[in-house]
Parts: sequence; C-alpha cells; structure tokens
Amino acid sequence: MTFAPSPSPWLEAAPLPAPATPLAGARRVDVAVVGAGYAGLGTALALRADGLSVAVLERETAGFGASGRNAGHLTPTIGKDLPTLLAVFGRERTRALVHLAETAIAHVEDWIREHAIACEYEPVGNVMAAVHASQEARLERAARVATEMGARAEWLSREAMRKRGLPEAFTAGVLESAGGILQPALYARGLRQAALAAGAELYEQTPVLKIHEGPRVALETPRGRVVADRVVLATNAYTSELGVLRSVALPMRVTLFRTAPLTAAQRDHLDWHGREGIYTAHEMLESYRLTADDRIVGGSKVVRAHFGGGVPEDDDPATRALLEQTFRDRFPGLDAPIERFWGGPIAFTLDFLPAIGVTGRFRNLYYAIAYAGHGLALASLAGQVIADWIAGRDGPGAILHQRWRPPLPPEPLRWLVVRALTGWFGSVDARVDRRVRAGR
Repeated sequence: MTFAPSPSPWLEAAPLPAPATPLAGARRVDVAVVGAGYAGLGTALALRADGLSVAVLERETAGFGASGRNAGHLTPTIGKDLPTLLAVFGRERTRALVHLAETAIAHVEDWIREHAIACEYEPVGNVMAAVHASQEARLERAARVATEMGARAEWLSREAMRKRGLPEAFTAGVLESAGGILQPALYARGLRQAALAAGAELYEQTPVLKIHEGPRVALETPRGRVVADRVVLATNAYTSELGVLRSVALPMRVTLFRTAPLTAAQRDHLDWHGREGIYTAHEMLESYRLTADDRIVGGSKVVRAHFGGGVPEDDDPATRALLEQTFRDRFPGLDAPIERFWGGPIAFTLDFLPAIGVTGRFRNLYYAIAYAGHGLALASLAGQVIADWIAGRDGPGAILHQRWRPPLPPEPLRWLVVRALTGWFGSVDARVDRRVRAGR
C-alpha cells in the first residue's frame, strides 16, 4: 500500500512503501539541495562523489514532479532546434551544445549500468518525424545541420520510414540514434536509491518555507532547519513558489495519455518493430512511444501557462479532447482506447536552453532548472554540471552557465508574449494538421 495517490501511472508502477523521514530539528551540511527529481538527485550523487555532505529536501517524494510524469523519451534534443541554435550561437557554440546533449545521454546510460537501475530502458533511439510533406524540407535541413555539428543523426526518407516499420502517418524523419525510451519514474526511484546508498541525506515531505541568505544559507522547513555553505535549487517548474528566479523560467503545463495494452492483432497491424520513440516536427511537438507492455503513450502538443507565473496544475478537458483527436489522426484504424490522461508542469527559458546559474547576495544559491521538456537527459547531467562548477572543474556543461540568458519580461507583458507565441505556434500546427486531414 502506497502512502499517497500518484500523479501518473508511471509513479503508480514504481511505488515506495513509505517516504523518507521528514526533517525534524537542525542539520548542518556542505550543500543543501532543494528538489528530489533527476537534477536534485543527480546533484547529490555528484557532490557525494566529491566527498561533500549533502541534504536533499523534497516537499513530496522523489520524482513527484516532471521526473515521474514525463513521456520517457531519452533524447539528445537541446534548444528549440539545431538550425535555430546555429543561427543564434554560431558553429562553435552549437557544436559544443550538441556534444553536451550527447554527453547527457551517455551519462544517463552510465548511471543505469553503474547503479543497476531497472527502468525498462530500450536504447532504440528516437525519430523526429514529419506528418505532412510541408514539414519534410525543414527536417531534412535539420538532419544536415545535426550531422555537420557532430550529432548522430540520420535522414529517413519515406522509403526508409516504411522499411523501419514506423507508423504510416509519419512520412519522413530524422533518426537520433543516441538514447531511446524508458520508464521515467523507475529511473527516478533508481536515482533515489543510488543517492541514499552514496550517503546523501534525503528528507521527503519536507517543503522549504523560507530561504535565509547569508555567508551560510539557512533553509526553514515546517519542523526543522538546514544550514549549508551552498544551496542548489533543483525545483524546475516549482521554483517560482520559493519566491525566486521569476524572471528566469516560465512554468507551463503539458498533458500525456496512455492507451490500454494493444492486442496481438493491433500490434501486428501497427508494426513499429524497431520501437523507436517518435516526436513530431510541429512547433509544439507531439510525442508517441510504446511501453514495455505494448501500450502507446503520447501527448504534449498543447502547453498552458498561468498569468503571474504560477504553476498550472489544473486539468483541461479541451486539451484531452484535442489529444485524443490527434491520436486517432496519427493511428487511423487502431481502435485502442485511451485509458488514462495525466499531466504536470515543466519550465521554459526564452532561448529553450536549461537555466544553470548562481544567484543571491552571497553568490551561494545555485540553480539548475527549465529543460523545455527535454529534462530526462539534461536534468540528469545538470547535477554533474553543478558539482564541476562548485569544485572549480572545467566540464562540458560550463557552456550553460557561461552565457547571457534573456530574462522573461514582467507581467502583464509576459502573459501577452506567451499568449502570442503559443497562439502563433498553435495556428501553424493546426494548418499542418488540416492539410493532413484534407489529404487523407
């Protein structure tokens, strides 16, 4: 029997018998980490490898946020897309960002092996796919740029897509051979166990109520207090609730679904024998994948934000209806019922790159947040990036904190900008989808 209802079916399949004991009393450590998702647990692992004492504070349980709710695509995606990165950052920095993303994939795979994390990992790669001919030229250019920048990417023509047995609605694509698919909550639970085995202190059901800045930072909780030389905020979309970094990251909600298990006949009809993850070339992408028990998990496509930067946790029937309609469009004739919807907040920066930095009057509040929906790889690596920074080591992640990052505008301008951008992206995607239906 689990201790609390789970916000995703992934978490329901990865239950804990009980949370770690909440903090009671006072603790003194080298580094305190707020948040026990991939970034927070990864930070704890990396800092413990450097011999530092670490306490991780989590207001719910490890993996409760996006780490336990995402679709489970391990991809080397970074930024909005590679042509945009190239235009903004130039060849040298884009090549470094591509290297960083593929390093993140290897980092996750190393952790899975080293800590024997049973998370149903399948290293089958992912395909960024077109659903209409109008998207194919842009994708083919993206494949060329990816190859030039050193990524393991391969252009898949229509014939190559059919040869791989990919569903026919996806007309062409770019195969990213690094990475694959996994059960994200099992991976988060595995990192939790690894962090505990490494000697990190974990206090679940321990929200941080207040941050007291100083040469040493004090974190106030309902029943205790942690004092640390440094604090790492690994709170992603929930960061604004601490009253900090409001100009850095914007929380937005995404919604996912899963079907009932496919029958043998449905599975044979579908083919998809390579089991690659798929995400589309829309401005607001859709994602699809098979699970270990042959369900289809899909979703995204719609993102929603709240005025003032609050965390959007509420459900939305219109989003569910659109996701179901789109699923039927992509898999015509597959009469598999959708069994469950779920969702949660993720966070974006204006340049779609992770926000890794340091803040505070005493420059001892570090943060690693905002992965734009690609956090399985990048958030996992973020902890090593922070540990390298604290230790004064030069690592591939330094490119993320050694850059200028455009701040989010204040309200109400932020709300107007978000509404304008999501409205524009949505209209572009809707036009593509109308062409698909007309062609069918």
